Amino acid sequence: MAENRTTSGGVEDADSDDGRTADKSAQGVVTAFGRTMKTLRIRAGLEREELGKRLGYSASTIASFEQGRRIPPPRAIDRADGELGADGLLTLWKEEVERAQYPLFFQGMAQLEKEAIELLSYDTLIVNGLLQTEEYMRAVLAMRRPPQDPETIEQRVTARLARQDIFDRRPTPLLSFVMDESVLRRKYGGGQVLRGQLEQLLLLGQRRNVELQIMPHDLEESAGADGPFTVVTRTDGKKSVYMETQGISTLETGPARAALVAARYGIIRSQALTPRESLKNIEELMGEL
Repeated sequence: MAENRTTSGGVEDADSDDGRTADKSAQGVVTAFGRTMKTLRIRAGLEREELGKRLGYSASTIASFEQGRRIPPPRAIDRADGELGADGLLTLWKEEVERAQYPLFFQGMAQLEKEAIELLSYDTLIVNGLLQTEEYMRAVLAMRRPPQDPETIEQRVTARLARQDIFDRRPTPLLSFVMDESVLRRKYGGGQVLRGQLEQLLLLGQRRNVELQIMPHDLEESAGADGPFTVVTRTDGKKSVYMETQGISTLETGPARAALVAARYGIIRSQALTPRESLKNIEELMGEL
């Protein structure tokens, strides 16, 4: 069977998109939603300031939603639907608007995460987006060159936080993360940001469906020398592989390739510290800060 591969310029977790608030192919959805929201607000006789107070946003943020410059999170859509008496008209957009918060090249991976019963991730540069604290997210996004505009950063933060719902989803997926020790030594955003990130890893590592493992920096050999990747298994048993580097993302669904990379992950996991050893290692790293 021929392997299916989708390659696109840009990587959501590597922060290498071009800084647009949404991919051009999704911008029409965002704009149409904003116009609908504005029409309903005017019909309800509300100013932006009043609607903002009810939803917990500033008037300028409401304007950004209506003008398609910022993508509202699902909860904001639900609340706006109720406050504006839309009778479900706005919530009908929720799924499409949610997809639009990701660049086109990452939408496939974002959907796979929602369907995953197992996710295996190996990271060598930054903490995986599913594990990041909000402060760490902002620090990493702020390092983007050329710089991203504030609204794009807010969108990316909102999108990453939304993806972290995977930890509390039912049925509970099995989540395994292996990361190089060097990732946990980089003080992106400063020592306090890193400390908060390490504390979050300790908390997540205690969950029954999560395994965190550290690849020691003094290891003499590693099956992960080819770089980071993620393997996702869906409820139907099919596996997909997501890889990214220097502005290029690849999503492969061919069974042969997926099986090979999953086997490689097994070797990587066997070479890393055990989950218990890894949590102890994280505690030691915190002590060095």
